[in-house]
Amino acid sequence: MAEEAEGPLKQLLVPFLLPEKCYDRFFVNLDLLNVPCLKILISKGLGLGIVAGSLLVKLPQVFKIMGVKSAEGLSFQAVLLELVALTGTIIYSVTNSFPFSSWGEALFLMLQTITICFLVLHYRGHTMRGVTFLGIYVLALLVLLSPLIPKVMVTLLQATNMPAVIMGRLLQAITNFRNGHTGHLSAVTVFLLFAGSLARIFTSIQETGDPLMAVTFIVSSICNGLIAFQLLYYWNVKIPHKWKKKDQ
Repeated sequence: MAEEAEGPLKQLLVPFLLPEKCYDRFFVNLDLLNVPCLKILISKGLGLGIVAGSLLVKLPQVFKIMGVKSAEGLSFQAVLLELVALTGTIIYSVTNSFPFSSWGEALFLMLQTITICFLVLHYRGHTMRGVTFLGIYVLALLVLLSPLIPKVMVTLLQATNMPAVIMGRLLQAITNFRNGHTGHLSAVTVFLLFAGSLARIFTSIQETGDPLMAVTFIVSSICNGLIAFQLLYYWNVKIPHKWKKKDQ
């Protein structure tokens, strides 16, 4: 019976969605209600779904900035702090050899976030400063991923994620409040980030067992929820025309 279970299906599922022991429980022993294995399947499926979705999650924001040729309403400091938090997650996860499904979206979000950082600087008339920023960031990332950095320093970097996320979101929330609108923030991006951080609470607990990762995503969910609430609150508020001229 075990031989019958071998084949393309097993190659597809093991080890991407299921460990071999869970595959055997489901498809050999037909124990379809095995709770520990169901948790693994749900967690892996959610994780891979979040990673796949992250390929596109910030593109609406990128296209919106490029379309209106303005970064009005976006706080550069807030975006920068988000980049710091994402970088910390990447470094910490790679160093601890966590499965890609538990952190992979951080890589794709980082690439999109650094693009937004450059666009904010570019549309504020600081293109060369943006190019310099990109170069410095790539160099810093390579150093942090190298064996030169001790593990205790990597853990410390991950621990700074929570204050970075809180400060970043608070800065964006304050910018929204002062402006009386959310500017060119993309609703699609904001709500996808909120949903993704909520799902990550479960997957980080299930796949890594790391309390630092779990707490980081809990804090991230609360902060993303605040921005999502503001976006709904200011939904019908139009951006004053004078602000558009200023950025263009």
